[in-house]
Amino acid sequence: MTENEKNKDGDRIAKVIARAGICSRRDAEKLIAAGRVSLDGQPVTTPATKVGPHNLVAVDGKPLTEPEPARLWRYHKPAGLVTTHRDPEGRPTVFDRLPPGLPRVVSVGRLDVNSEGLLLLTNDGGLARRLELPAAGWSRKYRARLFGKVTQAELDKLAEGVTLDGVKYGPVIADLERVKGMYAWAAVSLKEGKNREVKRLMESLGCKVARLIRIQFGPFHLGHLAEGAAEEIPARLWRTQLGPSGRHADAARRTEG
Repeated sequence: MTENEKNKDGDRIAKVIARAGICSRRDAEKLIAAGRVSLDGQPVTTPATKVGPHNLVAVDGKPLTEPEPARLWRYHKPAGLVTTHRDPEGRPTVFDRLPPGLPRVVSVGRLDVNSEGLLLLTNDGGLARRLELPAAGWSRKYRARLFGKVTQAELDKLAEGVTLDGVKYGPVIADLERVKGMYAWAAVSLKEGKNREVKRLMESLGCKVARLIRIQFGPFHLGHLAEGAAEEIPARLWRTQLGPSGRHADAARRTEG
């Protein structure tokens, strides 16, 4: 009988690794492919491997510890940092520049290298996955500095949703705040957050995004958080935003991984 057959009701091993705060589930799959994960002393070859309550999972020979309670932070990402743990081009990453004292964390979604502002961080890969999915229904709000001529009527067309180069973008609410010459500031709100979405949409209107600042993610605001600073969000606040399954950290952990 194989381990998967014995543990058919267990969790997938990549999910277990993510829940332990080692890395995201996607990165856990990469660790498995690289032969760095073992189950009860035997190398794991597939992320579909199931783990039971009495199995011992190890990464690079080090057994996983019991997962800490899920935690969530607000972080003010500066421009110029890549939202990844390792960058093949050698660029500085968010995780290279985090304030001291934080545990191993993953980001809830990403911000483009040149974008700045609010980035949520968590020590729980499953919680990150849950919060970043469009199904969560959380809006992302930005302030965008635009270069080029654009009218409110043109921005209003984005509220209908558009398709660019075969990619369908959902409704986006954009309002001009002020205009000075060729530059303007606009408030932009969207729910999907596809890769480089704001920049591509504005380019379709003949504008370049000179600066993009995320000021809100769901119920959480950037506020006056200093650039490069991180501040923990009390668990009682974010759990209430997750509904009944978010009342306890363990419940949040079981929801996704």
